[in-house]
Amino acid sequence: FDTKHKRIMAQQEDVFKKLISHCKEYGFVFPSSEIYDGLSAVYDYGQMGVELKNNIKKYWWDSMVLLHENIVGIDSAIFMHPTIWKASGHVDAFNDPLIDNKDSKKRYRADVLIEDLIAKMDEKIEKEVEKAAKRFGESFDEALFRQTNPRVQEHVAKREELHSRYAKAMNENDLNELRQIILDYEIACPLSGTRNWTDVRQFNLMFSTEMGSTADGTMKIYLRPETAQGIFVNYLNVQKTGRMRIPFGIAQIGKAFRNEIVARQFIFRMREFEQMEMQFFVRPGEELKWFAQWKETRLKWHKALGLGDEKYRYHDHEKLAHYANAATDIEFEMPFGFKEVEGIHSRTNFDLSNHEKFSGKKLQYFDPELNESYVPYVIETSIGVDRMFLSVMAGSYCEEQLPDGETRVVLRLPAALAPVKLAILPLVKKDGLPEKAREIMDMLRFDFKCQYDEKDSIGKRYRRQDAIGTPFCVTVDHDTLTDNCVTIRFRDTMEQKRVAISDLAQIIGEQVSMKSLLRKIVNS
Repeated sequence: FDTKHKRIMAQQEDVFKKLISHCKEYGFVFPSSEIYDGLSAVYDYGQMGVELKNNIKKYWWDSMVLLHENIVGIDSAIFMHPTIWKASGHVDAFNDPLIDNKDSKKRYRADVLIEDLIAKMDEKIEKEVEKAAKRFGESFDEALFRQTNPRVQEHVAKREELHSRYAKAMNENDLNELRQIILDYEIACPLSGTRNWTDVRQFNLMFSTEMGSTADGTMKIYLRPETAQGIFVNYLNVQKTGRMRIPFGIAQIGKAFRNEIVARQFIFRMREFEQMEMQFFVRPGEELKWFAQWKETRLKWHKALGLGDEKYRYHDHEKLAHYANAATDIEFEMPFGFKEVEGIHSRTNFDLSNHEKFSGKKLQYFDPELNESYVPYVIETSIGVDRMFLSVMAGSYCEEQLPDGETRVVLRLPAALAPVKLAILPLVKKDGLPEKAREIMDMLRFDFKCQYDEKDSIGKRYRRQDAIGTPFCVTVDHDTLTDNCVTIRFRDTMEQKRVAISDLAQIIGEQVSMKSLLRKIVNS
């Protein structure tokens, strides 16, 4: 099993390396400050990446403010009064449990080391089930096998023992026990292979700076570690000026900053990142009903992209944050396993109550139906733009063997998110074909992001467009000058069709419109 597991891991790592290389080669993501040898865990989005990123943000924003009459948006400042972070608990509780290996001098998150081991145990259980399913064929009773097979039972017992120890240590914030678990289960440093560990200690993740110009007049402020607090401190402003009635939501897209010590896996975990968050304000006592509803709504949003329903799963939190009474992650199958792309949390009334206490201002909502005032409860949906970007790229990247023996790298991006919607290609650079191609481009550029390309053979140009995920290519040939038709090529099937130039806007528009995605959410 170990040899096979290592082989699968190596294959996944190879795919991930290819994806990272592809992101750089085709202008999606660059290492930040690269000419100065880069800055760890900070990245820049290139000319293709920024288009894809903007399209992801638009898809999220429209799904919030167009599909829900009771959700509006704001854009709050990155710098906020420092007491806000005291009230939110970030100054005292926004910590990661860190552990160092004395031999490799590498620093790790203790919780991640243990969770990785639990994931390996889960994989062992699934492998046993898969082997049995192949052996017994159609007569296989999976539920019975899981309950009665001694090897599976042994693996499950070990996993549950580890899991309960880990969950207890995390909930009690017992750093000594976390270290003891790492020692008892002989978790080794992936680099040095040794188990020579330091104690586990807490590390606060907030970046701080100073505001003010004089030595005695400066104030210590923080770069926000999340965008949610900007919504909470403005909730009453929005409610009153927008005449909002509960339940209602406030959406925001913005930068956040965390001094991640274990920043890794490309853009998955960065120090400067972007969040799309929506806080939904509800009556006390109704929060779990809304929590269940938003869980379902958000999963539909992801699945509408068509990257494969089997690539998503829910993961309920073992350790609830100090403010939550329910929390679930939506995980996506990345090349390095299932990882969180979005969190849905029932935050209770913790944030608003604390801001009321620390600010001395009343943050209650008067409910005309109940004829009473209360501090609303909050359901949060929080999604990392960069993680979403990575999941879309990973779910779309494909190396395909063609019937003629060649291979092509194609990004099967959802058409509405693709950076370039249409490539316009004159067959040759003469005989009036470039002029005709430019004419088509001028006609369609107001509707779609188009790219004109006349360099190299038509085959090479198709490959370039496949690599950046362009859903449609249009070739202008000599017949176009007389019949006003072009050959349209479809990225995923490579099928080619002759169509009238006048029909292009409709054919392409139906496929690349954000509306098509939004309708899928509503109709699913």
